[in-house]
Amino acid sequence: MTDGPLAGDLHPWAMPADAVLQALGTDGRGLSATEAAARLERHGPNRLPEPPRPSALARLARQFANLLIVVLILAAVITALLGHWVDTGVILAVVVLNGVIGFVQEGRAEQALEALRDMLAPRAAVLRDGARLSVDAVHLVPGDIVLIEAGDRVPADLRLIAVANLTAEEAMLTGESLPVRKGLARVAVGAPLGDRAAMAFSGTMIAQGTGAGVVVATGAATQIGQISHMMQSVTVLTTPLIAQMSRFARVLTGFVLVVAALVLAFTTLLRGTPFAEAFIVVVGLIVAAIPEGLPAVLTVTLAIGVQRMAGRHAIIRRLPSIETLGAVSVICSDKTGTLTRNEMVVTRIATARGDAEVAGDGYAPEGTVGGTDDPAWPALGRIAALCNTAQLRHDGSWRVEGDPMEGALLALAGKLGAPWQDRPAPRATIPFDARYRYMAVLDQEMILAKGAPEALLARCDRALGVDGPLDRPAWEGRAEAIARQGMRVLALAHKPHDAATLDHGDLDGGLVLVGLVGLIDPPRPEAIAAVADCRRAGIAVKMITGDHAGTAAAIGRQIGLARPDRVLTGADIDALDDDALIGAADRTDIFARTSPEHKLRLVMALQAPGAVVAMTGDGVNDAPALKRADAGIAMGRKGSQAAREASDLVLADDNFASIAEAVRQGRTVYDNLKKVIAFLLPVNGGESMSLIVAVLFGLILPITPLQILWVNMLSSVALAMALAFEPPERGVMARPPRPAHAPILSRFVLWRVMLVSVLFTLGIFGQFQAAMAWGADLDVARTMAVNTLVAMEVFYLFSVRYRHGASATLQGAQGTPAVLIALAVVVALQVLLTYAPPLRMLFGTAPLSLGQLAACVGAGVLLLAVLEIDKRAAALWRRNPTGESA
Repeated sequence: MTDGPLAGDLHPWAMPADAVLQALGTDGRGLSATEAAARLERHGPNRLPEPPRPSALARLARQFANLLIVVLILAAVITALLGHWVDTGVILAVVVLNGVIGFVQEGRAEQALEALRDMLAPRAAVLRDGARLSVDAVHLVPGDIVLIEAGDRVPADLRLIAVANLTAEEAMLTGESLPVRKGLARVAVGAPLGDRAAMAFSGTMIAQGTGAGVVVATGAATQIGQISHMMQSVTVLTTPLIAQMSRFARVLTGFVLVVAALVLAFTTLLRGTPFAEAFIVVVGLIVAAIPEGLPAVLTVTLAIGVQRMAGRHAIIRRLPSIETLGAVSVICSDKTGTLTRNEMVVTRIATARGDAEVAGDGYAPEGTVGGTDDPAWPALGRIAALCNTAQLRHDGSWRVEGDPMEGALLALAGKLGAPWQDRPAPRATIPFDARYRYMAVLDQEMILAKGAPEALLARCDRALGVDGPLDRPAWEGRAEAIARQGMRVLALAHKPHDAATLDHGDLDGGLVLVGLVGLIDPPRPEAIAAVADCRRAGIAVKMITGDHAGTAAAIGRQIGLARPDRVLTGADIDALDDDALIGAADRTDIFARTSPEHKLRLVMALQAPGAVVAMTGDGVNDAPALKRADAGIAMGRKGSQAAREASDLVLADDNFASIAEAVRQGRTVYDNLKKVIAFLLPVNGGESMSLIVAVLFGLILPITPLQILWVNMLSSVALAMALAFEPPERGVMARPPRPAHAPILSRFVLWRVMLVSVLFTLGIFGQFQAAMAWGADLDVARTMAVNTLVAMEVFYLFSVRYRHGASATLQGAQGTPAVLIALAVVVALQVLLTYAPPLRMLFGTAPLSLGQLAACVGAGVLLLAVLEIDKRAAALWRRNPTGESA
């Protein structure tokens, strides 16, 4: 017995069931245990390949892949070779602290995601040697006969060989919001995935009925596995923040090294300073120029955004992703379960008297029906309740067991006052059949039927409450009008019948049309608000779904998309080359009947002109586009494992409204990061320029390298951390997205860095020279220089918090709790540095008098006054049309 060439050469959905069984070397009794074991050895376990995961060591090493940190490590190595162990120890402590922060945060995010793994069903019912067995799903092999029923998750790709009223929820794979009716008939080889009714696909859920199928593909060979393979070939893009910080680090490091080399050459060649002594000066310059605390503050700033999002049940899998959301200019969203609830609800009733709107929430059998009482409503409610096999359950929220459409009809029966709980069993039933497109039951002496309007209208003679024959064209027009609003339309009819049996011939004429109902998978209310927030923020929202164009357009109008009347289908996309698709994707907001390949092409087309694209979704079909997108956002509750693994952000509560909040936090993170850079760089610039002036003019260094490291890693970092906690600026969601390639150092920031660097240099060097002129010894003068530097930092912090508004106000002086805590920490640290004997010995400081401390604080006050004047001038400059906004 062989398992044949089916997987590679044949198409089981296009073959008769018997031919598939023969090709796989099996029959209706299933495989023998021996043959199943042999095939398991050949094919391997029925498991999706695990994506490669970086080891803990690799994740730790990744924290040090920063050019600024690499330069510090090299400086530590050279100082160790020269025997300056204290300098080496302090520098390495700085490097390790930065690495640990990032490592711990990423580890926590990965641990939180571990709880979301649940892709393949753990057990499967199979026939082996003619007996039914329950086996681990990972042990299924091609040729196994699998038995499935309502509630089962399909454990492998199956070619169905027997069905009984079988439907499957394939939204996660095809985007179709309704369960798909399954059958045995073969279809064309090129039939789309959603039209292969004779197939049951791995990972999909059986909604109704029972069936049996032969396994034709397992593991990586399934449709899910093929999508997983597509993901592995997709290029992962660098986030805007990482790209900008990498460019910034390269430029800054190159500049610092060039200046350091020139200083080293100047001191050794022109001044004759011994190399070891000159190199220590150069190390001091490198330490002064490089913002050692920047990587740590960057990590913490991102982590704060992560923690705020965690409060909204969102798990950020990679730290820079939260910032990427702030640069997003396009959001591509799946419809089913993301923008909509993934549940059906009746929203429209049409009877002979007129149309009525139906209100209510989800599957709850509670709500109101608009308009005046209609004599047809009791009959409508009776049919909705009794011509129905679903059940409603309430366990905190209402849910349906069975077909979602029948669950919606059951909820409608409750709203119309019909008994929907203790329903009598029908005397006879005609189950739904795709050939007839209706279902009918016999209750007492009345036939109750529901089905497609075109199927039942042809069998109706009149409408309830209307004398005379049925005006079929008028009713067909009403059905089409409901369908144009994106609803699924059902006709409900009844007919007296005094026999005890029921067959299709009993419905050939004589039915009385009771009415039409319109059902829709409604949009989430929070999604409507989130779309509005995104549009106000200048972000284009686009819906990409596998559902029908009419349904997608109706949902698009309800959620407030900008251009809901223009829909591009998968067939339209196939007809466009890549260049044409770029323009079409930009002009269109709704894409219907799409496949995974279409979604991936659309994301790439939107990225081509430079857009920063976020992709949201919950199904396996979203995974390749999630990975390719600049920011992939997966649903954690209804989402598949493949989607979560491909994403940067997982919404644990499946709430689309968290997207707008994520954008807000992303923009806030970027604003705060910009403030941090504008705060740290002038401090380093002032320190560096002070050292360079001393070297060029043969003067004593006003601050030692160890004192600089103290300021950079303790005082500067503590104050910069306070900026990481700054709340969103006013109007943060009222401005357009920033260009992805906009420099992080704008013209205003560069001017501010240069100006404040010069002011810091004047303050440091001026205070040092003044102290020496007043007769202070070297340690006292350097201690005054260090405290002057820190005092200027404190007052500069209050200035940089408000980039456009005045800082010298009561609100500005009060600060945030984070600012006040940072201020208290810095003051305590400076007291220890100045007066604690152990630190005085290590850092070469000396106690200061109150008058000397006042002189240090005075320099900070003077700095704030100068910067307030500059800020006022900058405000006037921005009013000039040629001026550049910060």
